Amino acid sequence: MRKYLMDNTQVFIHGLESTSKGTKGRYFREHFPDMIIEDFSGDFYKRMNKLTDILKEKNNLVIVGSSFGGAMAVQYAINNKSKVKKLILLAPAIHLPEILIKSDIRLDLPVIIYHGTNDIVVNPRLVKEISSKIFPNMEHHLVEDDHPLTQTFPILDWHNLLKAG
Repeated sequence: MRKYLMDNTQVFIHGLESTSKGTKGRYFREHFPDMIIEDFSGDFYKRMNKLTDILKEKNNLVIVGSSFGGAMAVQYAINNKSKVKKLILLAPAIHLPEILIKSDIRLDLPVIIYHGTNDIVVNPRLVKEISSKIFPNMEHHLVEDDHPLTQTFPILDWHNLLKAG
C-alpha cells in the first residue's frame, strides 16, 4: 500500500449522510495519513463552526469536499480566501441556500470538480452553471457515474490532485 506525504495541509469533508469512516474517508486515511478527516453532524452552520475551529491554525489548504462537504469547502474558501490553495469538489451540493454565494463572489484558486452524469441527488447541470460563475480557474469533469462517484473516485490520481496550486 503506497502512502503519500504532501507539503500542504489536506482536508477531506464528507457529505451529509456520510462519515469520516465512509469509503472516501477510509481511502484517504489509508493513502494520505496526514490528511485531516473529521466527522461532521448537525446543520450547515454547526458543521461550518467545527470546520473553522479545526482549521484555525492551518494554512496552505487543499480541501476535498464530497456533496454537502463540497458546499462546506466552498463556503470555507469564501470566508478564508488566503488560507485555501485548491478545492477538489466531488458532486458538490453548492446549489443549497445555506451557501452564501453572492453574485459578485469570485474564487480565483484552482478548483477541480468531478460530477456524475447519473447523479440523482445533486443536479450536475445546476452545479456547472453556478460553479462557472464563481470559479474562473475551474476544471469541470462530467463523468459517467453516480452521486458517490463509485467508479471514478478510486481511479483518480489523488497524489497529483492533492498537490497545492
